[in-house]
This record gives sequence, C-alpha cells and structure tokens, in this order.
Amino acid sequence: MSAHSHTEGQLPHEPEKATLEGRNKILGFWLFLGAETVLFGTLFSAFLALRDQVLDGPKSQELFELPLVALATGLLLTSSLTSVFATQALHLQKVKAMVWWLVVTVILGLGFLGLEIYEFSNYVHEGHGFTTSAFSSSFYTLVGFHGAHVAFGIVWISLLIGQLLKKGLTVTTAPKAYVAGIYWHFIDVVWVFIFTVVYLMGKVG
Repeated sequence: MSAHSHTEGQLPHEPEKATLEGRNKILGFWLFLGAETVLFGTLFSAFLALRDQVLDGPKSQELFELPLVALATGLLLTSSLTSVFATQALHLQKVKAMVWWLVVTVILGLGFLGLEIYEFSNYVHEGHGFTTSAFSSSFYTLVGFHGAHVAFGIVWISLLIGQLLKKGLTVTTAPKAYVAGIYWHFIDVVWVFIFTVVYLMGKVG
C-alpha cells in the first residue's frame, strides 16, 4: 500500500510507527539526541568551570534580568504543551487540529527567540560581549547554541506544516511530525537546565 493511499481517519493506530522506515527514523533520532545531550553536557561543564571568570566584565548577578528570562521560559514551556497537543491530534488523525497546534508552537518559539535576541542586545550594551571574559564566552556559546536549536526547530516545524497542508497525514508525514515533537521537547528540557544552572544559580551567585 503506498504512503498516500491512506485517507484521513483510515491510517493505522500509530501512523508514525506504521512503516519500518518510520520506526527507523524514530530510533535514529533518539541516537542523534544522545549525541546532542553529550554536546550540551560539555557546554554546561565548560560554563560551570568558567562562570566566575568575569575579568572586568559585569557579573551574572548584576546582569541577568530574571523577569524577562522567566517570561521567555513560560513561552517555551507553553510551546512544549502545544506540541503535545499536536502529537495527540496526530494520534487522533485530526490534521487541522494538528496544523493549528504546530502553528501555535512556532509562534511561541518565535516569541522566545525574540526575547532572547532582545536580552543579548541588552547584555552587549552593558559591556557583556562574546569576548569580554571567559564567563561571557561560555555563556553565549551555551545559550546561543540552544537558541540556534530553537531557530532550527521553528524552521523544521514550519516546513512540516507546509507538508501537512499539501500532503495531509500519511505514513510518511506522521514520523516526521512525531520526531519534530520529540526534538521540541528535548530543547525545552535543555532550557529548563539552562534556566536553573545559568540564570537562577547565576543570580544567587
């Protein structure tokens, strides 16, 4: 049976796992996330080792604006919830609802990125540039690397929305949507660690 011969509502129970290709895609993606976890772990270690080396630059206590970061965190965590709703819609095979929740996820992700760019520009203005100190370099590398992952996720989900509108939900598009959801949760979990380790611990000193 070809990928496109299923109409809406007649797909198998878990369409993302209906084909071997789909299952392999999901397994391969978990392995990829394992590598990503190691990479982020390395950046966290570097940050923790260098966070007190501020030279003449501002310290994290004077720099971080927690209300702004808390707002960004709220947007990203809400987007994790909307992506759960998208996955639920996938399992119910409701394409319109799925597309709607993915659109909301993208909008929330863009809001998060906008706040992060605003935050970074404020820091640079206050003399906290990338090369100001070991602390600033490790901060921008870790938080910026995460921001790049969010930007990539936004582009990926946007392209996926286009595919779903064009092709509908098939055994080909379902694994892509499922994997995108896992990826989005991953970057949300990483952000919770960043919020705790970088911002909360940085503010307490």
